[in-house]
Amino acid sequence: MAKLEGGSKDVYEAMQRWHNRSLGHRLYDAFTVAGLRVEAIEPGRLLCSFMVPPRLTSASNRMHGGAVASLVDLVGSAVIFTGGSPVTGVSLDITVSYLGAAHANEEIEVEARVLGIGDKTGCVTVEVRRKDTGQVLAHGRHTKYLANVSSKL
Repeated sequence: MAKLEGGSKDVYEAMQRWHNRSLGHRLYDAFTVAGLRVEAIEPGRLLCSFMVPPRLTSASNRMHGGAVASLVDLVGSAVIFTGGSPVTGVSLDITVSYLGAAHANEEIEVEARVLGIGDKTGCVTVEVRRKDTGQVLAHGRHTKYLANVSSKL
C-alpha cells in the first residue's frame, strides 16, 4: 500500500477510479504500466516504482524511449489529482530529455510533481531515475488542458 499523506486517501481512490475507467480499455497503456506501483502520494507529489520488464526493452536490453515517454504521460496525468484537479485533462505538451537508460529487470522510480494548476491548465514535472543509485535517466515536463468541457467531435 502506498504511503498516504493527509487527505491523500481520497486522491488515491480518485486515481484508482481514473485508472479503471481510462486505462482498462487501452491495451498500450496497460501493456506499458503493468507492474507500476504507487509508493507515496502527498499534495502535489506522486512517487511510483517500476521493475522494467523485458517486453519494454530493445535488442540492446535498454528501456525503449517510447515506454519512458508513456510513463511521463501517465504518471504526469495522475499527479494532477494530487494538486486538487477533479480531471486529468488532455495533453497540450510533453517533453522528455533522455539522460540514461534503464535495463531489463532494473527497478526505477518515477516521481511526478505539480508545478502549478490554474483555471484551465496544469503543468507537472516527471523524473525517472534508478532506484538503487538515484541517477536521473529522464526528465519530463507535461502540460495539461484541464477545463471540464464536453467535446464537439
